[in-house]
Amino acid sequence: MANTALAVAEAALRARKLDRTLTTSLPAAMRPSAAATGIAPLDACLQGGLPRGQLSEIVGRQSSGRTAAMLQMLAAATQRGDIAALVDTFDRLDVASAAAAGIDFDRLLWVRGEASSLFDRVIERGLKALNLVLQAGGFGVVVLDLADAPNQALNRIPFTTWLRIQRTIEGSETVCLLLAPHAIARSAGGLTLTCGGRPEWEGSADRSRRLAGLEIGMRVGSPRRQVDGDVACSARL
Repeated sequence: MANTALAVAEAALRARKLDRTLTTSLPAAMRPSAAATGIAPLDACLQGGLPRGQLSEIVGRQSSGRTAAMLQMLAAATQRGDIAALVDTFDRLDVASAAAAGIDFDRLLWVRGEASSLFDRVIERGLKALNLVLQAGGFGVVVLDLADAPNQALNRIPFTTWLRIQRTIEGSETVCLLLAPHAIARSAGGLTLTCGGRPEWEGSADRSRRLAGLEIGMRVGSPRRQVDGDVACSARL
């Protein structure tokens, strides 16, 4: 009797396209499509890449590899023909690094913010820009860079902000990605990628020593997709 009632409930939810709220995992045909990150070990762990139509995040301390990973994901998106967007909240994008990662600038919308100590105002503008980009539609990957925002300013962002963003991209082909120092938002079907990097140096003397690469350790977490694991990769400079 209980199994029959459950089957009826599930059928009713599917008929109304509300079946993604079930705690059980979805059949493969009903899972959201994935956008490859261009980082082979990570794509293997994620069974294809980042889920489209979901809000995910890359988090970690400074020099943890979070920006290198983000640039690689934008490069992968533009190289496969997607249009990508970067809301560069504090105007920190290094163009040379982006070019070295392989980003096709003809397929990237770069929304530049401003370097300012008025964090709340700058973040508010960044969020407005993100909403405009998402509402315009047609983007494969959209990134909001909040990596340099202080924790106090991030904590003042209402949680309903992330709910509105998720509603905007629900059912779309867009991956929305946050770059932040710590986990602040993730949709039920999104991912949190926690980076921990170890720099590689060349040269022995202080003056000749230079950063040559970065070994990135990445922790993947998402209760909804039941993806959980550790990934190791490297980035050469």
